[in-house]
Amino acid sequence: MRTLKERVALEQMEDKFGEILVPTEEVVEMRDGKKRKSERKFYPGYVLVQMEMDDASWHLVKNTPRVLGFIGGTKDKPAPITEREAEAILRRVESGADKPKPKTLFEPGEIVRVVEGPFADFNGVVEEVDYEKSRVKVAVLIFGRSTPVELEFGQVEKD
Repeated sequence: MRTLKERVALEQMEDKFGEILVPTEEVVEMRDGKKRKSERKFYPGYVLVQMEMDDASWHLVKNTPRVLGFIGGTKDKPAPITEREAEAILRRVESGADKPKPKTLFEPGEIVRVVEGPFADFNGVVEEVDYEKSRVKVAVLIFGRSTPVELEFGQVEKD
């Protein structure tokens, strides 16, 4: 991304290029008992480029080191994504900054280990996942009985 921006400036083609973006979202993970925020790329290896497509701009992007090509269209005539697709990606980038997502995603039916709280060191099966509230309902075996327990994402880890 940086190389492409530098090449655009070097070739004085800023008028043909708009936003150049690596779409990311903020994620939260528990490390050493503390919440840490980091960024995760939605589409690793891809860069979104808003540009006026002509031979000069196409060759500039195509000949930038580490750029392998364009997605969509043909090899000689790439096709742009739709305005709606671009807006959806930008909305996801903006909403990710407002509400960080958990780095670890949980699925109903998978086994997790409780790492914090009164049920620490118990294993359980995920029953429900609530990404809005960052909580997970886990069926924990207590005295031989399966008991549903609602926990925060930071209190469990995949087994």
